[in-house]
Amino acid sequence: LQVLRHEEFDEGCKASCNGPYDGKWSKTMVGYGPEDSHFVAELTYNYGIGEYRLGNDFLGITLVSSQAVSNAKRLGWPLREVASGIFETEAPGGYKFYLEDKEQLKQDPVLKVTLGVSDLQKSINYWSNLLGMKMYEKDEEKQRVLLGYADNQCKLELKKVGGAVDHGTAFGRIAFSCAKEELPNIEALMKKENQKILTPLVSLDTPGKATVQVIILADPDGHEICFVGDEAFRDLSKVDPNGDKLLDDAMAADKSDKWFAEKNMKKASA
Repeated sequence: LQVLRHEEFDEGCKASCNGPYDGKWSKTMVGYGPEDSHFVAELTYNYGIGEYRLGNDFLGITLVSSQAVSNAKRLGWPLREVASGIFETEAPGGYKFYLEDKEQLKQDPVLKVTLGVSDLQKSINYWSNLLGMKMYEKDEEKQRVLLGYADNQCKLELKKVGGAVDHGTAFGRIAFSCAKEELPNIEALMKKENQKILTPLVSLDTPGKATVQVIILADPDGHEICFVGDEAFRDLSKVDPNGDKLLDDAMAADKSDKWFAEKNMKKASA
């Protein structure tokens, strides 16, 4: 994965982009290519927070990459074959990845993101009927469904978990871009259907970059969903050739691990 851009912030985001934390934070966008054409992960770092308690809401990311499998084997990273040619591995912090041991696709190799849900049919009604996602697969036996907005994009898999969905304290969200003219319509539909709106339509400023409009929703299990105006987002999300250096500089400047160690203290657990 490539570092596409890195940004530092002195205080919490008014749309809770970094979770319910008010202090200094950063975000780093990583992906196999530009955000215009690839699934991208946003890694948020809250200064002073040492660990998060994971729940059962985020079940993993599946990607096709024999190189990732060979890299893991070469580096001694733990791998567990869960099906023929599919390996489960775990990123720092406990986040699951599923690696298909095949040649990396020329298009985006990220196949799907899997979220846990408590009531599959209720979730299908929300994501498909309300948000307009197309259903690609449905497996009643395994209680899972595969949804998406386009054939050539990363898919969203919803999988039933036993009991309620627990979001832990890491506070992730799924984001989609759309024409900014659609945002008021999404907000109006959610109000009409009495669905939860976490952040009504708002403009977010990024210093020195475009101002984007977003609305943030919550599905029946509390999964956060952000829709962002595409036009401004395309400007905001341009690949920054200095992204790697900005990230390296920020990590070098963050002396918090040393500070806590010298005082024989641990960073706070969220």
